[in-house]
Amino acid sequence: MIKNRVQGAFKWLYPGIGIKRWIGLSAFGVLLVVAGTGYLRSEEHWLMQVLDAVIIISGIIILILGIKRMMRSFIALFMPASGNGELVDMLFQKKHLSRGPRLVTVGGGTGLSVLLSGLKEYTSNITAIVTVADDGGSSGRLRQQFDILPPGDIRNCLVALADAPALMRDLFQFRFDESSEFKGHSFGNLFITVMTRLTGDFEKAVKETSKVLALRGQVIPSTLNNVQLVAQFVDGSITIGEDKIPRVDRPINKVYLEPSGSQATPDALKAIEEAQVIILGPGSLYTSIIPNLLVKEINDAIAASGAIKVYVCNVMTQPGETGGYSAAEHVRVLVSHSHPRILDYAVVNTSDIARQTLQRYSQQNSYLVVNDRKKIENMGYRVIEDDVGVVEGEVVRHDNAKLAKIILGLLEEI
Repeated sequence: MIKNRVQGAFKWLYPGIGIKRWIGLSAFGVLLVVAGTGYLRSEEHWLMQVLDAVIIISGIIILILGIKRMMRSFIALFMPASGNGELVDMLFQKKHLSRGPRLVTVGGGTGLSVLLSGLKEYTSNITAIVTVADDGGSSGRLRQQFDILPPGDIRNCLVALADAPALMRDLFQFRFDESSEFKGHSFGNLFITVMTRLTGDFEKAVKETSKVLALRGQVIPSTLNNVQLVAQFVDGSITIGEDKIPRVDRPINKVYLEPSGSQATPDALKAIEEAQVIILGPGSLYTSIIPNLLVKEINDAIAASGAIKVYVCNVMTQPGETGGYSAAEHVRVLVSHSHPRILDYAVVNTSDIARQTLQRYSQQNSYLVVNDRKKIENMGYRVIEDDVGVVEGEVVRHDNAKLAKIILGLLEEI
């Protein structure tokens, strides 16, 4: 055993590792300090004592430099993307983020990923609980062909929380064009699919993918059951499939999951129990947020939680889902599908969107969500009004930085 330990220690001196030079430099620094200290005790002349002091200080500087370079080499080996940054900055940031508040977000789609990209600048204690009811596009095809849970919403949240280089994030979001055999698929979806096949477990595949992307937090599917979202419309008709529901374009009475009785993932319940703030949305009301709450254990856990619970209302109405809905109507539907204690606050946008943008959206039957604050307050909930709507390109989104500050500001009021 001793022999193996000695051999293991000498492996650090193998050529090409890039560490032994800094070990040698550190050792030289120690020798200077020891030598200077020894002479300092024996010399009586003040000039020699000054010289010895210079030797000691030089040794300390060399020792610190060697240790710093050695640690930088370790970081470059295990986290290549971070190896070029200032060591003290990296360590401070990692430590600072690890002490941040415990946040849980619930939803799916691009809305949730926008929020996560803002929150990760303040804490790494983030858990994104994501719907697995998606059955359209690349996710739907992979779900059907390989009998796995849909990876699309999971992928978006993984990329949003990633601390990996921009190129790695772009790689996971890369989508093959129509001329390819993989047309419509994103690389990230294919990666998660392959990882699921290799590990034999979707949840484990997500965790392994999280390691690749060096996440500031964790992404958890709300359930591992193969569920489908079903909508019952006001006229009594029924449509099965998350992707099909908005295309029917009829007023929705309610949505539910089939089969019923799906079980929540234990990690999701643990995160809810430990959370300081739980955020619902932003995102599609019926097809991204509510499907998570239809998992009874998650719904009950959030309702029973003592955390601050915030619903982030969409900036624009969504054709086929929330056409004509005001902010109060969004809240009413959310509560009717879950529990009265599902939220404490509703964040409602008050920013002005350019007329040209609103006209473009109106061509798709999408309009600015009306802020009817009094109705929400009459339901017993508090309203936070702020200009959180921004236009990015041709798309109206939430301002992730403002949204993150609003949510974290609630903790300061406690």
